[in-house]
Amino acid sequence: MYQQYFGLAEAPFSIAVNPRYLFMSARHRDALAHLLYGVGSGGGFILLTGEVGTGKTTLNRCLLEQLPANTDIAIVLNPALSAVELLATVCDELKIDYPSGTDSLKVLTDALHQFLLRNHQADRRTVLMIDEAQHLGFEVLEQIRLLTNLETDEKKLLQIILTGQPELASMLARSELRQLNQRITARFNLTPLDEQETRTYVRHRLQVAGAKDGREIFSGAALRQIYRLSAGVPRVINLLCDRAMMGAYGRDQAVVSPNLVAEAAKETFGAQGTVGTASAAPWVSEATIRGAVLGLLIAAVAVATVLWVGKTGRPAGDHAVRPPAIESIDRQALVADQKPAATAEVLVARVDPWILNAGEAELALWSLWSGQALAGGLCEQAPDAGLRCARSDADTWNAVQANNRPAILDIRQPDGFAGKVLLVSMSDSAALLRAGKGVCQMPLASLAMYWRGGLSYLWSGPEGWVGPLSEGDQGSVVTQIVADFSRLDGLPPPPLDVFTPALTERVRQFQQSVGLEVDGVIGVRTLQALNDALGVSPTLAMTFERAQPMGEVSACL
Repeated sequence: MYQQYFGLAEAPFSIAVNPRYLFMSARHRDALAHLLYGVGSGGGFILLTGEVGTGKTTLNRCLLEQLPANTDIAIVLNPALSAVELLATVCDELKIDYPSGTDSLKVLTDALHQFLLRNHQADRRTVLMIDEAQHLGFEVLEQIRLLTNLETDEKKLLQIILTGQPELASMLARSELRQLNQRITARFNLTPLDEQETRTYVRHRLQVAGAKDGREIFSGAALRQIYRLSAGVPRVINLLCDRAMMGAYGRDQAVVSPNLVAEAAKETFGAQGTVGTASAAPWVSEATIRGAVLGLLIAAVAVATVLWVGKTGRPAGDHAVRPPAIESIDRQALVADQKPAATAEVLVARVDPWILNAGEAELALWSLWSGQALAGGLCEQAPDAGLRCARSDADTWNAVQANNRPAILDIRQPDGFAGKVLLVSMSDSAALLRAGKGVCQMPLASLAMYWRGGLSYLWSGPEGWVGPLSEGDQGSVVTQIVADFSRLDGLPPPPLDVFTPALTERVRQFQQSVGLEVDGVIGVRTLQALNDALGVSPTLAMTFERAQPMGEVSACL
């Protein structure tokens, strides 16, 4: 229903298990490694626990896809069975013949034993996977333990994987089940996603569903809200996102807001509006308090800066290398000079050349990247030039500086009108903004009074790149990245289109050298850092020369 409204090919947040939407967080990869180790260790039990909706079933499906072809698998999805019913179900799954209607554990066990021996002689392995194992009774668990007694002199004949909620681990810790507990060769407790993983998870599913690069369907505040209300549980994230996107569609809103997420939580979870976990806190009071504190801090910094500037003629702590000193600022005169717009349709009160409307800001940013005319919207034309539109939810200057690219900032003027500014360059204390055909300079503390948080920017990505690349990926995108690293190293590029272990190690070295998370995966931050290292993208330092007019840089205010 709403997917067409957001430009998607399909609904991205279905709770049905779909391998195309597989998202492997660091803890999911660790869990999979434990499972694979347990299966390869040759017998015994493997235990996987986790709260409802954390992805246990998805992880099990991923495990099944990675098992060798010579593996026979029996999957029990409904473990609320007696010992006889469980053994009969296992025999049915493995297509083992046994007398119809038998209620003899010995008959069923003997039939299973003969099958396991034949499999062993044929060099085949057998795996039994039991889901929702916390529902197993003590008698059934003891019968399952006895199945691991089926062995040869060299190895166990049956590998058993128990999957369940955290209470399963508590149940196995009881003294009457200590023999089974001692036979567990690998165990892992799958915990929910953290806040950054939650953001990445939501964007991953949107991309798989066909979201265009650079389009933000959920605001940064909405994503924070989703994390607080879902506690990072993927299934709950899906429910919240699906309902919130439906609400945005019904209200004709292009971006999902925190209010829509809160409404979705109330409709999904009832009046309480949370999943009831310890990490899920009421969002209204927290957001209100944080916003009030942030506003007071910004106001305090701005007042201190104005007083300092008025007294000394330069901003406090100014140790900028590139921009010259800033003239003193008369804040009262500035506000008095800002006249209201003539009509309600005008979005920007035009009092200074550094305050831009949306079209002017996009044109100014485009001119720093391309000499071609901007015929339409920035994000629509960017792909034709090999560029990508992106938006960050940053609300600190550190994050803007780390982005290291010219960016459009959303501002709100003192009279309430909205506007845009184009950040051309910045130091620790001052920003250079596009003003007409040149640039002007403003203290960061002053600009903070206008900035509403968030920034839009362009970056250059390899042709055909649609998402993170890691070891084993293939295609022309890998070839382009190999060529970039070869150019960085001053070597001829090899004809390689496969992401090899050697490339993983080179990516890790590069990530470590530029201060990024060292994971060997080529994502947006790694690609942007690679562009910076090769000098193919305008950075905050480079764009100063491109935008600087003849003569001195004047103060914006």
